[in-house]
Amino acid sequence: MSASERYVLGRALDWLAEGRRVALATVIQTWGSAPQPVGSQLAIDAEGNFLGSVSGGCVEAEVITEAAEVIASGVPKALEFGVEDNTAWSVGLACGGAIRIFVEPLEGGRGREPGGVLHRIISDIEARQRVALVTQLATGVRSLAYSPDDLGQDLAPALEDAFRRDKSMALAGSDGEVFINIFNPTIRLVIVGAVHVAQPLVPMARALGYDVVIVDPRSAFATEERFGNVTIAREWPDEALPKIGVDGRTALIALTHDPKIDDPALIYALSSDAFYVGALGSKQTHAKRLERLRQEGVSSRDLQKIHAPIGLDIGAQGAAEIALSIIAEITATQRGKGNGRR
Repeated sequence: MSASERYVLGRALDWLAEGRRVALATVIQTWGSAPQPVGSQLAIDAEGNFLGSVSGGCVEAEVITEAAEVIASGVPKALEFGVEDNTAWSVGLACGGAIRIFVEPLEGGRGREPGGVLHRIISDIEARQRVALVTQLATGVRSLAYSPDDLGQDLAPALEDAFRRDKSMALAGSDGEVFINIFNPTIRLVIVGAVHVAQPLVPMARALGYDVVIVDPRSAFATEERFGNVTIAREWPDEALPKIGVDGRTALIALTHDPKIDDPALIYALSSDAFYVGALGSKQTHAKRLERLRQEGVSSRDLQKIHAPIGLDIGAQGAAEIALSIIAEITATQRGKGNGRR
C-alpha cells in the first residue's frame, strides 16, 4: 500500500469522522492501456469534494456524479468506461484501454460497519501486517482476509497469488463476483552505509513510495545535512536492525565496503525474510566477502541470496546511475521478474 493510497483512505475516514457522507471509488479491472492500476482509489463526499484518482483525470467527473447517487441511495454500483463507450470518449478516456470502477458508500446499507473495516486496514498496515479487503460486488459487503485460510477453497489460491504479486483483482466466487483489494505493507529499504551512492538513492526510493531507513554508526556520514528528512539509525547494524525489523517487504543493501559494518548487516538480513539483500563491491571484493561470511557460519544457500555486485548491469557510471541500477534491481526482484539479476 503506497503512501498516497494510505492518504486517500485515511482522509476518507477523517471525512466520516467529521460527519460527512462519503463514497469510495476503486478500480477493480483494467484492459489495455488503462491509466491507473487495479486498486487505485478515489474518495468523494456528498458535496463533490474528492481525493485520489481512478483514471488520471479521464473519468473522474463522471465517477463523482455517480458517487452522489451512490451516497444518496446507499447502494453500490459498478461502472465501466472504454474507448467504444461514448460516455468514456466524452469524458476523455481515449488512451486505448478500458476500466471498471466500483463505487460504494462508506456508511449505510445492509451488512455494513461504517468505517470499521477500513480503520482496521489502516491499523494493520501501520503494524506491517498484510491484509486483503474482500468485497462482494453484488452487495458491497466487506470482510478482511489475512491468509488463504480466511477464504473458501475456491478463492484461497487466488488470494495467495494476489499477496505474492502485490496485485488486486476481481474474480468469480461461489457466492458471486468478489474484488480482492491487496494492502501489503509499504516496502522498506534499509540502507546500511550513509555513503555517496545513498544520497541519490534515498529520493529515488521515496519517489517509489518506499519507507527508507539509513543505518550507520559513523556520525560524520549519517547527518541530516547530507540526507534531509529521512530516518537515520546511528547504531551498529546488529543493534539497529532488530529494532527496525526486517520482514518480507524489506530490502536491505550494504554499501560501506567496511566488513565491520556490512558483514553483520548481511548476516542478519540473510537469516530474515528480506526479499532482497544486496552488497556494493566488485566481484573480487564479493569473493572475499563470501569467504568471511562462510567462516561466520553462513550457509552456501544463504550466500546465494546476496545480489552482488549490486544493481542491474546498465553500464552505470557515477553515484546517481549506480543508485538507479540498485533501485531497478530491487524493483525487478520485488515484481518477480526472474531474480532481478543480469
